[in-house]
Amino acid sequence: MIRTATPADVPVVHALVRDLAAYEKALDEVRTTTEQLREALFGDRPAAFAHIAENEDGEVVGFALWFLNFSTWRGVHGIYLEDLYVRPEARGGGHGKALLTELARICVARGYERLEWSVLNWNKPSIDFYESLGARPQDEWTVYRLTDGALAELGAAGV
Repeated sequence: MIRTATPADVPVVHALVRDLAAYEKALDEVRTTTEQLREALFGDRPAAFAHIAENEDGEVVGFALWFLNFSTWRGVHGIYLEDLYVRPEARGGGHGKALLTELARICVARGYERLEWSVLNWNKPSIDFYESLGARPQDEWTVYRLTDGALAELGAAGV
């Protein structure tokens, strides 16, 4: 049901990224190309990793895309789950849990002490699912992000 993504999976991963963005009501924000995904996942210095969920017929129904983070407090790496998505018609089939279980297995095997991700506040079905697995919100933290013009402006300020 779960396997490591291969270069041949890049087009379907790209399609699933777009499906996830549409679900999150942000399809117009997707700029990534299949070439960028291929480089990030399988280039000379991969910066991201992906796992694929397949149904019993071998059809890809979901994915998890993740990268390593690091905790200065714990002194070890962890996994940051950037995207987890299962197609609506395959939900309830255990694919999401299987993907998270695989990432947790990787954490345990490699001595990583955290598996973290973000979820939109309105996404109650996902929140309920994550909490059913024992995940807890880190509500004392607020995520900040610099992008586009603000990022360029700050980056140019040091020049």
